[in-house]
Amino acid sequence: MAKHRIYTMSVASVYPHYIAKAEKKGRTKAEVDEIIRWLTGYSQEALEAQLEKQADFETFFMEAPQLNPSRALIKGVVCGVRVEDIEEPIMKEIRYLDKLIDELAKGKAMDKILRK
Repeated sequence: MAKHRIYTMSVASVYPHYIAKAEKKGRTKAEVDEIIRWLTGYSQEALEAQLEKQADFETFFMEAPQLNPSRALIKGVVCGVRVEDIEEPIMKEIRYLDKLIDELAKGKAMDKILRK
């Protein structure tokens, strides 16, 4: 079975869209970065290095230092699909990230987004 094309897209190509979506709703790049760091365990420097080297989504999540165990608390629908029902591990991580960015753009408080 062929991989979904999102797996081979670079995170850096989608990252500006995450920021634009957040900023359009009065949120910041720093909040987007905080969400990504919370989800993946990357430091800010390591996140920037992944973006610089144009890592694809599959590599980005496979190399993530420490996927946050609280990410299992992320529930809801993204792109018409319930995230908790996604079977494929990398796709689930990508959709977790999408859901967190959606919550940020909808004005949810950071402590709620980060499941604190």
